[in-house]
Amino acid sequence: MAKLFMKGNEAVGEAAVRGGIRFFAGYPITPQSELPEYLSWRLPEVCGTFIQAESEVAAINMVYGAAATGARAMTGSSSPGISLKSEGISYLSAAELPAVIINVQRGGPGLGSIQPAQQDYLQATKAPGHGGFRMMVFAPNSIQEAVDLVYEAPEYADRDRSPVLVLMDGCLGTMMDEVELPPFKELPETICKPWTVGYDGTTRSGHLITPIYPEAGLEGKNKLAVARTKRWEENDVQVEEFMLDDAEWVIVAYGIASRVAKQAILNLRNKGVKVGMIRPITLFPFPKKSIAELDYSQVKGLIDIEMSIPALMREDIELQVLGRAPVYEYGRSGGVLLDDDSTEAAIWKIIEEASSNG
Repeated sequence: MAKLFMKGNEAVGEAAVRGGIRFFAGYPITPQSELPEYLSWRLPEVCGTFIQAESEVAAINMVYGAAATGARAMTGSSSPGISLKSEGISYLSAAELPAVIINVQRGGPGLGSIQPAQQDYLQATKAPGHGGFRMMVFAPNSIQEAVDLVYEAPEYADRDRSPVLVLMDGCLGTMMDEVELPPFKELPETICKPWTVGYDGTTRSGHLITPIYPEAGLEGKNKLAVARTKRWEENDVQVEEFMLDDAEWVIVAYGIASRVAKQAILNLRNKGVKVGMIRPITLFPFPKKSIAELDYSQVKGLIDIEMSIPALMREDIELQVLGRAPVYEYGRSGGVLLDDDSTEAAIWKIIEEASSNG
């Protein structure tokens, strides 16, 4: 299939359409504004619906309504906009409604910077909203991978009746690259599913979609959610392992940071330094085994590299290392980008200092 030269936000929008998304509600915010701009004209071409809501809060509630009817629904935003949507995302989870959510991260905290960052890791993986719910979180490191993950995201959402988050960053949203777009998925003629508000086989029924349960029922729902999370951990972890066979130092990085780290690794390898990388593609479920099962008789240390200060993924790494090797971190923050030379120098400095300290 021919490749096209596309901006990341626009490529993600096209992937969503081809993956079956037929409803989008959102609100402009840098650096994801090209996503709703693209879908504003693209969705009507496939008989879909685009709504520019009056706010992020309104947008996520519109997604709730569309998902309740069985439509494949999506919203997108950037960091502070996702915070505004967090209550609605929790309600989606409580009501067991599938939806796709795109976060094109920017610098923070607060209003922060409109420049790219990776400062929403904890929000995405630990507290995407109130109530302690979890959802699958994908972290692409290229526009092509973002296309592939967004294309499949509605399948995961429908399978689990749960919202799914694709955690990008401003670099991936606004850069341009060659992408190969997937084919259109064949969708059923009707959007109705057995659980939707409008389904009884032929006419509208009285099915109730609600995030409100009696206390005993809510506890049961939470127990089922834990079982679902365990299934994710057993079956849905995605991770890239790079040059680990003889690695004495292991970089852990995701998203755009992993691309910078990979170039630094290749440069250091040329200098005789045995460095490898673990790249989580699913941030939740986290690739625990890849870190836990490293050969710690060989590995001298792990280095968490992120566009965040502090490095927010570090605690998840340390929970799997269990003190068998030191864990270090390097990052930039608030919209200041990582670059190849500085990252390579930082890795080298960590290795040198660790070696001199015994």
